[in-house]
Amino acid sequence: MKTQTLVMIGLATLLASATQASQEQLASSIKDAQAETSRTSEQLKATLSALNALTKQTKGDLRPAYDAFCSEIGKTESASTWTRTRVKWMGSDGRAYFQDWQRTVDGISNDSLRKKAQKRLDSVRKSYDKVEASLQVASEKFQPFLSDLVDIKKALATDVTAAGVKSIRSTVSTANWDHQYVNQAVKSALKEMDKMQKSLSSEAK
Repeated sequence: MKTQTLVMIGLATLLASATQASQEQLASSIKDAQAETSRTSEQLKATLSALNALTKQTKGDLRPAYDAFCSEIGKTESASTWTRTRVKWMGSDGRAYFQDWQRTVDGISNDSLRKKAQKRLDSVRKSYDKVEASLQVASEKFQPFLSDLVDIKKALATDVTAAGVKSIRSTVSTANWDHQYVNQAVKSALKEMDKMQKSLSSEAK
């Protein structure tokens, strides 16, 4: 009996340690994702700012403004790649945390405590789903946005002139429009990430 009790205590300790590790890993991953998503949001603004500055310039050499816009495109492409990678991670490795957590909850004998733990798990998982969905939308909306940016860059590559800039203004308007949808999805993801980070924090409140 004593041996059985020791085994049960050891198992409970192991489950608690596994849950803590998953909590810390998930919280850390969400924190990293939040920081990266914030950088993506700022990068989108910087790219549109550079592009709009180019189209609004009415005097002086247009080349510096064009070069500034081109330098932002590469950074935006990197942000787009990161978003796709994060969506893929959340749908695979990220889910492993919840699988471990679910196994731990299933191992709770006390019916009342297990139901409360399950409710807690379901709440965090719901928030996680919202983050994943928002980043998925952002990833999809990135495609037309980036496509327009690259096309603008190509169109002006050999025609950095007032007439050349005038010819791409309608496409710039479309890019600004597409940016709204990308940014909206990014902000939605950031909102849920902030909620998750606070929810997973080990800080007493």
